[in-house]
Amino acid sequence: MQITATIITLNEALNIRAACESVAWADEILVVDSESTDSTREIAAECGARVITRPWEGFSAQKQFAVDSAKHDWIFSLDADERASTELQTSIASLQNTSESTLAGGYRIARRAFYMGRWIRGGGWYPDYQLRLFDRRRGHWGNRVIHESVTMDPGARVEKLPGDLLHYSMRDSEHHRQMIEERYAPLGALQMLNDGKRTSPWRIAVAGPAAFLRSFLLKGGFRDGRAGLTIANFAWLHASLKHSILYDLQKEGATRK
Repeated sequence: MQITATIITLNEALNIRAACESVAWADEILVVDSESTDSTREIAAECGARVITRPWEGFSAQKQFAVDSAKHDWIFSLDADERASTELQTSIASLQNTSESTLAGGYRIARRAFYMGRWIRGGGWYPDYQLRLFDRRRGHWGNRVIHESVTMDPGARVEKLPGDLLHYSMRDSEHHRQMIEERYAPLGALQMLNDGKRTSPWRIAVAGPAAFLRSFLLKGGFRDGRAGLTIANFAWLHASLKHSILYDLQKEGATRK
């Protein structure tokens, strides 16, 4: 079981060294960079990564390109703002000492987010399982514009792997708001439109409060104190804005017809 760790980047000079160091155990580190204007590529190369520069074509397309370009069939996919924990590294090392005939086709890994100075337990943010270790002969990245994920072939076995992916995605609340307004809500609305989903003024009105209650109460966000409340408030913003953008996209489509 030889593994290529793949990372896609765009101006990740502040993150890429720690990301590469957390996968230094991999047989290959491959960074696919989307024409960064900072020192991302240079730092990745210093860490021993093979670096390919490729214009941005979307999250799924970039990640699948990395999979196709890897030297090895086993892929460990890591975002630049993520780190492989020590426990996760130990679990993967155990798999590498296992007969390949007993391996699953892919492995789901719990992702733990660090936000507002603490590790988050509730709000739907943990365990947030992600399929990140897989055999590319039996799986591939699905074609989605946001919240992309690996799709395994029918019959491929998927198991859970002990250890966490450590996620350092939001620097602060202002960065969180920016990510929602500039990435998550617009791309989420576009994905909903592509999936054939539609909204209405009534749904716009209730989406935010429903998201808040789901995050803070039903999914235990209250356990994280002020951070949990902030996450729930941003869940409200995200849901309301996403449905508003979707409604505008619907009207644009109706006008063109």
